[in-house]
Amino acid sequence: MRTLIKASLIAAVLAAPLAWAQDGSPVGLWKTIDDSSGKPTALIRITDNHGELQGKIEKLFRTADEEQNPKCVLCTDARKDQPIVGMTIVSGLKKTGDEYTGGEILDPKNGKVYKSKLMVREGGKKVEVRGYIGVPMFGRSQVWLRQE
Repeated sequence: MRTLIKASLIAAVLAAPLAWAQDGSPVGLWKTIDDSSGKPTALIRITDNHGELQGKIEKLFRTADEEQNPKCVLCTDARKDQPIVGMTIVSGLKKTGDEYTGGEILDPKNGKVYKSKLMVREGGKKVEVRGYIGVPMFGRSQVWLRQE
């Protein structure tokens, strides 16, 4: 009987962090990282708007020789020629099990809008954001790091 109790306690202790990790919220401030250079590119604030996640660019990390407040010249919707800082680039994500799906993400570098999904990782310390065309298999993922 003692062995069963010990095994149950050990299982509960080991499972608790896993359960907590799955409950992490994506709401907050996130740093994006450039895939090739590994340098930070932006801060994006994710908010919950009546059950739908939205992500807005709060800051761009730019070098001194780059335009500090660029506009989305390649966008083809209402965001065309609008400043990228303050722009909503993630929208429409709704919680589906352990993921947030059914949304869109804008790549302000090329003006293209992709379907998207988001998964919370490492207890809410990271999110994996996937942009894709058609089905998630045909896309690209980025990991964003929580800042607050």
